[in-house]
Amino acid sequence: MCSRAFLGFLVLSSQVAAQGFSPEGMASLKAALDQAIKGHQTPGAVAWIEHAGAVEHWAQGERALVPEKEAMSEDTIFDAASLTKVVATTPSVMLLIEQGKVALAAPVKRYLPEFTGEGRDAITVQQLLTHTSGLPADIPAKPAWTGYAEGIRLACASVPKPAPGQAFRYSDINFILLGEIVHRVSGDTLDVFAREHVFAPLQMQDTGFKPASALLPRIAPTERDETGRMLRGVVHDPTSRRMGGVAGHAGLFLTARDLARYARLMLHGEVDGVRLFRPETLALMTHSQTPAALPERRGLGWDIDSKFSRPRGKLFPLGSFGHTGYTGTAMWIDPASQTFYVLLTTRLHPDGKGDVRDLYEEVGTLVAKAAGVSGPDIEVPSVLNGIDVLKREGFASLQGLRLGLITNHTGIDNQRHATIDLLAHAPGVQLKALFSPEHGIRGQLDQDKINDSKDEQSGLPVFSLHGDRTAPSKAQMHDLDALVFDIQDMGCRFYTYIGTMKNCLEAAAKAGKKFIVLDRVNPVRGDRIGGPVQVVKHEIVACHDIPVLHGMTAGELALMFNAEANLHADLTVVKVQGWSRDQWFDATGLPWINPSPNMRSLTAATLYPGIGLLEYAISVGRGTDAPFEVIGAPFVNDRKLAFEMNKLALPGIRFVPERFTPKTSVFEGKECGGVRLIVTDRNALRPVELGLALGHTLHRLHPESFSLEKFNRLLLDQPSIDQLKDGASWQDIGKRWSEACTAFAKRRKSFLLY
Repeated sequence: MCSRAFLGFLVLSSQVAAQGFSPEGMASLKAALDQAIKGHQTPGAVAWIEHAGAVEHWAQGERALVPEKEAMSEDTIFDAASLTKVVATTPSVMLLIEQGKVALAAPVKRYLPEFTGEGRDAITVQQLLTHTSGLPADIPAKPAWTGYAEGIRLACASVPKPAPGQAFRYSDINFILLGEIVHRVSGDTLDVFAREHVFAPLQMQDTGFKPASALLPRIAPTERDETGRMLRGVVHDPTSRRMGGVAGHAGLFLTARDLARYARLMLHGEVDGVRLFRPETLALMTHSQTPAALPERRGLGWDIDSKFSRPRGKLFPLGSFGHTGYTGTAMWIDPASQTFYVLLTTRLHPDGKGDVRDLYEEVGTLVAKAAGVSGPDIEVPSVLNGIDVLKREGFASLQGLRLGLITNHTGIDNQRHATIDLLAHAPGVQLKALFSPEHGIRGQLDQDKINDSKDEQSGLPVFSLHGDRTAPSKAQMHDLDALVFDIQDMGCRFYTYIGTMKNCLEAAAKAGKKFIVLDRVNPVRGDRIGGPVQVVKHEIVACHDIPVLHGMTAGELALMFNAEANLHADLTVVKVQGWSRDQWFDATGLPWINPSPNMRSLTAATLYPGIGLLEYAISVGRGTDAPFEVIGAPFVNDRKLAFEMNKLALPGIRFVPERFTPKTSVFEGKECGGVRLIVTDRNALRPVELGLALGHTLHRLHPESFSLEKFNRLLLDQPSIDQLKDGASWQDIGKRWSEACTAFAKRRKSFLLY
C-alpha cells in the first residue's frame, strides 16, 4: 500500500476536523474524554486518530496532579506498560524470524536450553506470542527477588497449567521469555535491539526503555510505589522494575506521536517509505494464530477477539486488532476502514484508582462513528443457504414427510441454529433418524471408524456412514419418506462429505426414497477448476469424474451425479439465494464453523485442494496449530525447500522455512523440516498446481524418501505419477490437467444453479 505522509502536530484550539472525520463524531469523542476526566477515571489523556489519510490528535486534562498540577501536552511521554509486548518485543521477534534466526514452531528450549521439564519442552515460540503456552500470569513477588538474571531464572522455572495449546491464558511470563530469546539470539538486550531495528528506522524519537533524566519533565507520573515514591520515569510494573526496567512484557516509554507512527506501519506496511516487515509477516502478526478450538482469537502478539478487546468498541469488525496497557494505554487498528486510534491516559495517577476500561470501549465506538464505520447493527449480506431458505418458507417442501437427516455440526442456519433442531421442531415434519459422515454428528472425531450412537441433544438414533457402512441400509430407511442432506462441503473432490452424499443419493434411488439437498455455498468460490478429471474411482475420495477443485456446490454435484451415473433418484435441491460464483465464504456474511477438526480457517480451505494431496507422503500440519498451512518431513531441509519453491514464483503464495513437530498423524512426534505457506493473493493462487509443484519439487530433492505412490493416494491419477517418474515438468503435467478441466467446464454447465 502507499505510504501516508506524516502531517505534523495540530493546535487543538484552532483545529478543524480533517476530511474523513465527521465534526459531530469528533465533538462526541472529545466530550467523552472530558467526561472521563471529570469523573476521575483519568486526570488526562492524549488521543491520536487517523482514517484514510485524515489525521486528528490532541491533549486533554492534566499530566500530573501532585505535587502540583501540570497540563497535559501532546509530547507527554507515557509508561506504555503491556504495549511493550507489541511495540518492542513482538516486532523484534518477528524480525529475527524473517532473518531465519528464530522459528515460530520451534520449541522455546531451542533458544533457552534451561527451559525444559514439567511440560515446558512442548511450548513453542508461537504459543508464547499467542498466550497459549499455559504459563502463569506473572512471576510471584514472594519470596523477594531482584535482578534481570533472577527474573529469567524464575520465568524459566514456571510450569504450564493447563498443557500448552489447550487454553488462552494471558501471561507476562510469555513475553519475558520472548525478550530473553531476542537477547540470546541477537546478542543485544531487548532495549538495544528494539531501538536499533524498530524505533530508529521508524523515527520514534521519544520511545525507549529507562528514559534519560532530561526527559522527566515530559513524563507522566503513575502512582506511588511501596516506599511512597511517586513513580515518574521508572516503570510501574513491579516485575519489570525488579528486572531493572527492561523486560519483554513492560518497561517501554513512548509518546502518542511515536505510537501513531508504529500504528501506521502496522496499517499500511510502511511509514514515510520505511518498511520493517514483509507483507506475509504483517499478515501472520495480525491474523488469528490461536488454535481453532479456543474461543479467543489472538495474532502474534496482537489481540483480535478476547476479553481484553474493549478498545475495538462496538463497530470495528473482528478483522481489526490492537492491545492495551495496565497504565491506561490502548491502540486499535482496523485495516478494513483504514483507521486506527491511540489513547494514552494517566489513569493510575495519583492513587492507582482510575479505571478506563469502559472508556476504551466508548472511544473505540466513537472513533469508528467519526470515521463513518458501520457496525453490526446494519443489515448483513443477504446470502442464504438452503436451510435458511427452507426455514423462511416454513418448511413447506417437507410437510408430511418422515425424514432421515444426513448432517453434522456444519448443518446450521445463519443464526447458528442446528438443522437437527430446526427439523425436529418444524410443524408437519417428522425427523426420525440422523446419519453422520466422517468426523461424526458433532464433527469432533478424527478416526478411521465411527460407531452408531444416540444424539444426546435430540434423543434420535445416529447411524454412522463412516465405518461398517457408507450409505443408509434398507432397514434404516424403511420407515422414512426422504433423506435430507445438509453438510458444508469444502469444494474439493477428496473432501469426503460429497462422497457420502453420492452414496446416500444412490441408496435413496434404489429404495425409492426422495432425496433433498439443502444446498450451501462453495466456500472457495464456484468459478475455479483445477486438477485431473479422469481418475481411479474411490467411493469416498473420488466418487465421480470431477477435478480436485470442482467449483460446484453440493446441490449442483448431486444433480450431476444423478444424471451422469443414471441413478434416477427423486432429487430436489433447495437452492442458495444471494450468492455469486466469484464470492469467497467470508463475503457472504454467513457464520464460519470448522467443518472438520483440521479445517480450521478459510485459508486452510483455500490451500487444501493442493496441500491435502500430500498428506499421506509428508506431514501437512495435522497435529500442529496450523493444519494445511505448514508442511514438511524429517528428511526435508526447510531452507532449501523454501528457496526452491519461492524460486518458482507461483502466483499468490510465498514460503517461509519452518521446523515443527506434529503431535499426531504423519511423522507424529518427529521434528520436521518444511515450510509455512503464506497466501499473498488468494484470487491469484492456483492451489492444485501448488500441490503438484510441491510434489514435483519434493520428488526431485528427495527421490528416495518422498513416495510418489503415497502422493497418488488422493491424486488418483496414475498418468501424472508416471510423468513424474519419467522426469516431466510439473508445468507439462498441469497443461494436461488444464485441457481436461476445459472439457469438464463444458460438461458441468447444464448442472449449474447459480
